[in-house]
Amino acid sequence: MFIESVKLRIFGLLKIPLIWFISPKVLKLTKNQCTIKVPLLKRNKNHLGSMYFGVLCTAADLAGGLIAMERIKESKRKIHLVFKDFHAEFYKRVEGDALFMNDQGEEIGTFVQKVIDSKDRMDMPVNIIAKVPSQLGDEIAAKFTLTLSLKLKEEK
Repeated sequence: MFIESVKLRIFGLLKIPLIWFISPKVLKLTKNQCTIKVPLLKRNKNHLGSMYFGVLCTAADLAGGLIAMERIKESKRKIHLVFKDFHAEFYKRVEGDALFMNDQGEEIGTFVQKVIDSKDRMDMPVNIIAKVPSQLGDEIAAKFTLTLSLKLKEEK
């Protein structure tokens, strides 16, 4: 997963600097699951000492987007990926390193194939949970639902 983390940080540095700034680490990336770890750093904290909500949202985006990008890459097709809306529920303050988990890889893979077959823009909800094992054990700190919107790129 070291290589995946390096690729993610380089992508962030070149395309979306905020990703690089929050120092994410890929802990798990399989066909079915993605787990991203974001450390609680001075630059990631709000005025209360907990992780800033913008960092939490960025990490949720990564946990949903990275697995979708991998499934798109497997399809060998050019597909535009965007999240078109975002819903978050925060249950506890994040005062330690946070894990962001998505286990919808199989569902996302099927969705990618549906987009290829239909050639239309299609949407799918993607669910991410955040936990802080050092602080909360297995308790969920936040839940996120992002609407993944995919469209097959026109081939010329």
